Amino acid sequence: MNTSTSSVSTVSKRYALLGIFAMLALQIIWHAWLAPPETLPKSVALALALAPIAPAAMLAVLRRPSAVFWAGVASLIYFCHSIGELWATPAIWPLALLELGLSLWIIFSGNWDGLQAKLLKRKSR
Repeated sequence: MNTSTSSVSTVSKRYALLGIFAMLALQIIWHAWLAPPETLPKSVALALALAPIAPAAMLAVLRRPSAVFWAGVASLIYFCHSIGELWATPAIWPLALLELGLSLWIIFSGNWDGLQAKLLKRKSR
C-alpha cells in the first residue's frame, strides 16, 4: 500500500472520529442546555438525540473500525433532523446549521478514502 494513501486514510478516519465526538457534544449542549425542549422532559429529549450517535461513539472508544461506518449512518439521521429544524424552528438556526455541518463532516470524512479511490480510478482511465 502506498504510504501517502495510508496516511490520508488515517487522517480521514481521525477527522471522522473527531466529528463523532463533536456531534455527541453538540447534542448534549443543544438538548440539555441551550435549547431544551418545551414539551418533553430534558432526559427524554437528550436520550432521543443521543441514540443515533451513541453506538458509533462506543465503537470509537473501543477502537473498532466500524465506528466510522455507523457514524455515517447516524449522520444521515442528523442531516434530516437539521434540515427539519432549519425549516420548523428558525429561532435555533445556528444549532441546526452546526448539526448540518457536522453531519456532512462525518459523512465526507468517513467516506473520503472511497471517494479518493474512485476519483483516482477515473483519472487513470
